[in-house]
Formats: sequence, C-alpha cells, structure tokens
Amino acid sequence: MGISEIDWSKVKRILVVKLRSIGDTVLATPSLIALRRFVPDAQIDILLEAWVAPLLQGHDAIDNVISVGKRTSARLKTALDLWGSDYDVAFNLHGGTTATFFTAASRAKHRVGFASYQYPFLYNHLLLSASDFWQTEFTHSAEQQLALLGFVGVPVEDRPKSRLRVRAEMEEDTELLLHNYGVDEERIALVHPASAFKTKQWAPENFAKTIDYLWSQGIFSLVVTAPNERSIIEEINSLTKTMFHGFWDLTLPQLTSLAKRAEIFVGNDSGIAHIAAAVGTPSVVVFGSSNRNHWRPWTDAPNEIVFREFACQPCPGYECKEFGEPRCIQTVPHDSVFSALKRLLS
Repeated sequence: MGISEIDWSKVKRILVVKLRSIGDTVLATPSLIALRRFVPDAQIDILLEAWVAPLLQGHDAIDNVISVGKRTSARLKTALDLWGSDYDVAFNLHGGTTATFFTAASRAKHRVGFASYQYPFLYNHLLLSASDFWQTEFTHSAEQQLALLGFVGVPVEDRPKSRLRVRAEMEEDTELLLHNYGVDEERIALVHPASAFKTKQWAPENFAKTIDYLWSQGIFSLVVTAPNERSIIEEINSLTKTMFHGFWDLTLPQLTSLAKRAEIFVGNDSGIAHIAAAVGTPSVVVFGSSNRNHWRPWTDAPNEIVFREFACQPCPGYECKEFGEPRCIQTVPHDSVFSALKRLLS
C-alpha cells in the first residue's frame, strides 16, 4: 500500500464532504476525530445536507458545519461559496456525483477520493480501495473513510470510534421533555422500530414483545420514529401489554440527547442505532438485508447484533428477490433479542 504525499505542515484549511443520511454522517466522525488530533490548529469544515447538519453542530472535532439544501439554486450557491474558500485539502468521504461536484468546486490543492468514484480526473489523490489500505477483505464504513485519511498520511491505525457530543443544556431540555410527558422513570430504553426498507424492519409485534420484556426488567421504553412513520408506534401500542411513550417529532439533537439518557438501545439497523453507539449507549441492533461487516455499531460501548444468516445476504435491500418477502428480517426470533438484552443489562 502506497502513501500519497501531502505536506501537512502547510495545511491550514480542510474540507470534508459527506452527503447523505444520518448513519453516514455519524460514521464520518472517526475521520473528523483523526483529523483534529493530527492537525489541531487547522480549520476543519464539513459539508452536510441541511436536514442532517444539526447532528454535528458543536462537535469538538470541527470548526464549521456547511449545510446545503436540495434545490439546484442552493447547491450552486454553496459551490460558489466553496470556490473562494481557499481550502488546502478536500476529502470526499462519499463518492456520489454531487459530492464530487462540491469537492471540485472547493478548488483545494489536494482532492482526495477513491479510484472508483465517478469523474476520477477531478481528484489528484486516488486510493484504489479501503481493503487495499487495511489489507483485509471486509471493511466497515468508518474504516473506508479512515482509509482515505491514512492514504494521505493521517495516522488512523487505532481506528477511532464514532462520537457525538451532547451539550449540557440539551441534557437539561431532555429531562424537561420527559417530565412534561409524564416520563419519570429513571431506567429507560430507546427503541427504534422503523427503517428505510422492509428488508431491514423487524416486525412491530416483535418490538411490542421487546417493550414488554424491557418492562419486566424494570425499564420503560421510549419509541422513536419519523413523523411519516407514526403508524408504526400506533401499531405497537395496539400490541403491547405494558406502557411506553412514543415520539415522532424529535429533532436530531433531541434524539441524540435521548439516546445518551437511555440505559440501552434496541432497534433496526438504522441511523438512530449509530447515534446511540456514538454517545456510548449499549445497544442491540437487529439486522436483515444489510451488510453486517460494513454497518454494525462502530463503538467501544457494549453492543450486540442479532440476525439470521442467509446465503443471499447482504443485498441492496430495496426488495427481496430471493423469497419475495424478506425472510432475513422476518425470521429473527424475539428470544434472540431478549437474550442479547439480558447479557447487556447484566
């Protein structure tokens, strides 16, 4: 594995481009941490999609969060702003066309990406693959991003874990929020029963049984979804034998604070699971179609993943082409989740 040379003593301004979802954003934090400790006096900015940008506001590894909207006019304005920002290094941690457009727009002297990205001629530091860097067959999403840094000389051998910051005032707001909704239990679990794809979504009846199990252990469950997923909370409510409280309108900082407040997290493979991992909350994550090596919690906190193994895993997840119905997630038994919870709670 060769190293592409950058004279880091001359680097004053760094741009990290990371578009896409909650989980992708959380799993960029190990790279931000590695950069900050290597060049503590440099300005480190990250470009995120506007809806997810609040997740990293105030993070101690970055100086500025640059948010970009979905409209073409907003993206052109951001590109023009980047054009005159005088960055020394720009990392594209995700290889989409839009991210490449912003990386090029930065006009950074050093533009770092993977050789597999579209329009590779717009970069002058190209890594063949993360597997090539780490000399291993399987790599985690966080390791893929760290590989780009290591390729240009940033020390990453210890593979920093994901980390999110919760401000003290947000913790106080969370306690007030819970109190206002009549949630006064000291021991709480954060439960996330939703997912982007049916192939990653454990059945509501299984989550209902899990909430009942947690109640039997003296733990009150807080169930969180997005507003358009509120029906999942309502379905679980019709199936549980015990009480819980559902939230479908929390901000990302509120979710992060709630995850830190929780004694344990249980849910599908999702961005919320990565938030819980990044604040150090023990977690049980149910996997279906997605790549467990690539998307498992990236944390030092206690965690377990629960799954049923199928030869067709992993798959893109948009639909189940093998069975018609996603057996990989449907056949994960609730007893396996209970066992994992018991181990972590003990």
